[in-house]
Amino acid sequence: MYESANGKLLEWLTAAGFSDNVALITTQLFWFILLIILAVIVFYIARKVLIRAIKFLTLKSKTDWDDKLLEKKVFHRLAYLAPALVIYYIVPLIIPEREFLISVIETLTGVYMLTIFLLVISAVLDTINSIYMGYSISKARPIKSFLQVIKIFIVIVYIVLLITILFIHDGNFGWLAGLGAFSAVLLLVFKDPIMGFVGGLQLAANDMLRIGDWIEMPRYGADGTVIDIGITTVKVQNWNKTISTIPTYSLVGDSYKNWRGMEDSGGRRIKRSIELDMNSIKFCTPEMLERFEKVEHVSEYVKKTESEVKAYNEQYHIDNSILVNGRRQTNIGIFRAYLKGYLHHHPKINQDMTFLIRQLQPSEKGLPIEIYVFSKVQAWADYEDIQSDIFDHVLAVIPEFELKVFQNPTGRDFNKLLFAGEEQAIKE
Repeated sequence: MYESANGKLLEWLTAAGFSDNVALITTQLFWFILLIILAVIVFYIARKVLIRAIKFLTLKSKTDWDDKLLEKKVFHRLAYLAPALVIYYIVPLIIPEREFLISVIETLTGVYMLTIFLLVISAVLDTINSIYMGYSISKARPIKSFLQVIKIFIVIVYIVLLITILFIHDGNFGWLAGLGAFSAVLLLVFKDPIMGFVGGLQLAANDMLRIGDWIEMPRYGADGTVIDIGITTVKVQNWNKTISTIPTYSLVGDSYKNWRGMEDSGGRRIKRSIELDMNSIKFCTPEMLERFEKVEHVSEYVKKTESEVKAYNEQYHIDNSILVNGRRQTNIGIFRAYLKGYLHHHPKINQDMTFLIRQLQPSEKGLPIEIYVFSKVQAWADYEDIQSDIFDHVLAVIPEFELKVFQNPTGRDFNKLLFAGEEQAIKE
């Protein structure tokens, strides 16, 4: 059919007064323009009609992977192959006498199709990562860095094939002799990705980092949640919503703190001390003991300890007229017992983890009493609320045990002393 139509067109142009050569060129140009129009029509059909049909079928299906393929525009990129295939296979039919022109068009079309294939494969790999991220294991074993390595390999293959298409027409592969130098350049260009890939393998093999982990790495100003693990960089969203970018291999070579252990443990540590004025520490009087026996969290402790103290003193015939003899309860000892009882009954303190109420080394600032426990709540804001509520209560209850919190004197304290001194001088 094509030969018949082509022959009639040549005859008509020749009859119209065109020379054979001009008639042939005009005929070929005419068919080439029709070919371009056909390619545009095919592209329109592939892009508008077929893509809409695929989208309709995708919405009807119950699986998610086809939705991801559509979201990553895999089918849209495939549609760009349609016009190239039309041109590649029909051009030799309409201009068989133009071998050089056919070679040029086939080469350019081949480069175009190869580039489209590269983009399609890249989109498919992105789709695989997107589908994988829907599973819980993706946080523990991310595959993004591995897919990026595959992309780099595909790009290298693309470059080699591109050189082959553009320059290799006579079977001469002498250019491969220079591939060694080209490889050296690639190693230089892809130094960070290669190091990042090795680092990523170590991170994954040793389960050192996951998406969602809270890490601290002061060298890079990172203090927040890991939101992306790539082949060259790890992105961390800091507590103030800024983004820190860390080279992947640095997470293997440098030290950093990962808070995942705290999150997996089921508790978050509360470790804080209060300095007490040592001048307020004393033996308990009978009146004090009577009052402390009415305090809920320490009542049983006071009664039990007092009976043990009396039994000990009676057994060894201790002279109770001198307080330093024998055993005596102190206000600070009862205060520590109160803290234990109070925190043991606190609903948001984890009783299965380390639980300490201890004295630290006394210093010029007083005697530190440290609370070392774990809250059940790990969320930062809620954790801070729990910790603050505990110490609000502790600070308020200290005077009830006739203890005082140590605090360096301020200007107001000195003014009071000065004012008191002036009053005393006036009286005298």
